[in-house]
Amino acid sequence: MNYTTLLFDIDHTLLDFDATERAALRQLFEEEQLEWTDEREARYRTINRSLWQALERGEVTRQEVITSRFVAFFAEQGRTVDGSRMDTRYRAYLSQGTELIAGAIELLESLKGKYRLYVVTNGVAATQHARLKGSGLAPYFDGIFVSEETGYQKPMPAFFDYVFDRIPDATRDQTLIIGDSLTADIQGGISAGIATCWFNPGHAAVPVELTPTYTIDRLDQLTAVLKTKEEVR
Repeated sequence: MNYTTLLFDIDHTLLDFDATERAALRQLFEEEQLEWTDEREARYRTINRSLWQALERGEVTRQEVITSRFVAFFAEQGRTVDGSRMDTRYRAYLSQGTELIAGAIELLESLKGKYRLYVVTNGVAATQHARLKGSGLAPYFDGIFVSEETGYQKPMPAFFDYVFDRIPDATRDQTLIIGDSLTADIQGGISAGIATCWFNPGHAAVPVELTPTYTIDRLDQLTAVLKTKEEVR
């Protein structure tokens, strides 16, 4: 059976979140008169990533993630900040980030009309919708599912249940998820009973306990994956 429905993650898959995050942090640090260093950037990323991973495990809420990350980071810089206000400013800068992963538009252009295309992303709804619109990606998709709006986040099975309840006539054996995160996208897809395609441009090792259906390191390789699937009748 061929795939008819493709679920795309966006950050680190279609949109270059690293470039967007760096630009937003630089603007925030400049406003706070905090000198930019690679070490400070790396430390913020570590704190932020740890909190989002805790969210995926169900240990914290999304609100706790976005209100505590800057409190924790600036505390290490010897400063006390209002986490909610700081995050609001940061996300305003983040929403302006529209840098694309190489080949994203070309891939979606080739898929549009042949498959039903949907976004499945964790994050803050206003930020993700703004970035999808500003990057020119939004018109390619038949629907956009953001964790804040669904009430669940990847890799929770409830997130995927929510998605499938809202895609007309979608079947799991005809659905493929494409994303960079082994936990949110690949484990989430496996738990949801759908095929998975791991976008792995950094050639990271595949954990022995987790096997994606497919692995690609360039977006244009997805076309070959789909073509191969179509040829297996």
